[in-house]
Amino acid sequence: MRTVRTRALVVAAALAAGLVGAGTSHGTPGVAAAPAAAPQAPAADPTGDCSEQTPAASPSLSGRKVREIQARGSLIVGVDQNSYNWGFRNPQSGQLEGFDIELSRAIAKTVLGDPNKVTFRTVTTAKRIEAIRNGTVDMVVRTMTINCDRRKDIAFSAPYFSTGQRLVVPKSDKSATVAEGVKGKRVCAAQQSSSEVEFKKPGYGTSSVTIVENQLDCLVLMQLGKVDATLTDSSLAAAQAAQDPTVRLVDENITPAKLGIGLKQEDTDLTALVNQILLDYRANGGWQAAYTRWLAPSMGTNSVPYLP
Repeated sequence: MRTVRTRALVVAAALAAGLVGAGTSHGTPGVAAAPAAAPQAPAADPTGDCSEQTPAASPSLSGRKVREIQARGSLIVGVDQNSYNWGFRNPQSGQLEGFDIELSRAIAKTVLGDPNKVTFRTVTTAKRIEAIRNGTVDMVVRTMTINCDRRKDIAFSAPYFSTGQRLVVPKSDKSATVAEGVKGKRVCAAQQSSSEVEFKKPGYGTSSVTIVENQLDCLVLMQLGKVDATLTDSSLAAAQAAQDPTVRLVDENITPAKLGIGLKQEDTDLTALVNQILLDYRANGGWQAAYTRWLAPSMGTNSVPYLP
C-alpha cells in the first residue's frame, strides 16, 4: 500500500540513513574512484542539446556487454532510494518502488527474460557518473539530466522523460519566479546536479547555497529551518511537495531538459538495446502505466508534457 510519508517520517528516515549533512561528502559503499583517463567524448552539439547523441535502437542481444550481463544472470542498476515516486524504499515492505524502478525492471525483462533479475545499488546524485565509469553498475536509472558536459564521461540512452528545474518553497512564500524565491535566501541543491550548476550562474543574489549529496536532504534541511528554498528537477520537486504538504512549487519552470539512462561510453551494444526497449516501453503502454501509477497524483494526469 502506497503511503505518503509525513514530515516527521521524512526527517527520521533521512537521519537514520545519515542523509542530513549539508556540504559534506559521504562515500558510497562499493563505489571506487573513477579512472584517471576519460573515454573519448562525442562531439558537442553547438546548440547545447545533446539529448539525441545516442546509438540507433537495436533489438540485438548478441553484443559484448549484453552477453556479459546474461552470463552473470543479473542486471546491475544504480538507482535512488530517497526520491518519492521515482526511486524510494517503501517503509512498509522495505522494497524499492517508483517510476525509475519499474523502468529498470522492464530493461531486465528484455535482457534476461525476467523483470526480477535485477540488482539495485543505491547511488547518490554526486556518485552517478563515478559508478558508471568504474563499472560498479551496468547503468544508472536515476532522474539523470542529459547534458553535453556529462557526455564527456558517459553515454546516455535516448530521452525517456522531459523535465526542467523547479523551486520548492514553504507555502507561506508567495514568490512567483525562481529569481524572486532565491534572492537573499538560503538555498539548497544536490551535489553535481543541474541545480548546482544553475546556482553557479551570476545574478541570483542568494544569501547562501548549501550543497548536499541527495535532493531529499534539502527537504529535510527546509523542515529543520536551515535553508529557505530548494532548486531541483521538476519531477523531484513535485515528489517533495507530495511528501510534505507544507511546501509548494514556484510556478516558473526553468532550463527545460530531458532525462536519460546513463551507461558506459564503450557499451554501445547495451545502449542501442536500451534505446529499443524505451521505444517498446512507450509503444506497449508501459511508460504511460508507470506514469499513471507513480507520477500522475503529483504531476497531473496529463502526461503529454513529460513524454519526449
